Amino acid sequence: MRLFVAVDLSGETRDAMAAEQARMARALGSSAASLKWVRPEQAHLTLVFLGEVDESRVPVLAEAIGRDVDAPPFDIAFSGIGMFPPRGAPRVLWIGVSSGAHQLQLLQRGLAVRIATQGIPLDERDFHPHLTLARWPASHPPDRRRVAADSARVIGRERVDHATLYRSRLSPGGAVYTPEARANLTGR
Repeated sequence: MRLFVAVDLSGETRDAMAAEQARMARALGSSAASLKWVRPEQAHLTLVFLGEVDESRVPVLAEAIGRDVDAPPFDIAFSGIGMFPPRGAPRVLWIGVSSGAHQLQLLQRGLAVRIATQGIPLDERDFHPHLTLARWPASHPPDRRRVAADSARVIGRERVDHATLYRSRLSPGGAVYTPEARANLTGR
């Protein structure tokens, strides 16, 4: 089964995301039709993507990930529009994390260690906290110029007080996410 660990988003953040998606669609004009937009009700900030994991390993992973985290809850702010890859034809349109990024990276690192100690190989690339807005199935370098944004403008804020291990099941109607464990931030 496909697994990932994520920060859940509040309704306010999802509404702000939807408003930003609408703004981006207007900025892109007819190019927006080629984007596959993330549905705000399914949005989350991925901390660790585990990929396909044998179902027999899930209980041990859930126990490891579901332990409390000795760190205080913290706030993050979403601002700055970006694209992956950084050059050429873009594939992913995202909002970055400005304030709270360091605490988010520490949380991600701690959870990644919990997963790695269970023998699950993880992506070696650096973690860059972001909230995916949309994906281009096929894009062109000029799409990059059409995305105009005020990178200093805060799009939304979120209180991070836990992370959730999710099972992801793909279906014709989109992905279905089922929570498997929750790691609460309990430090002072």
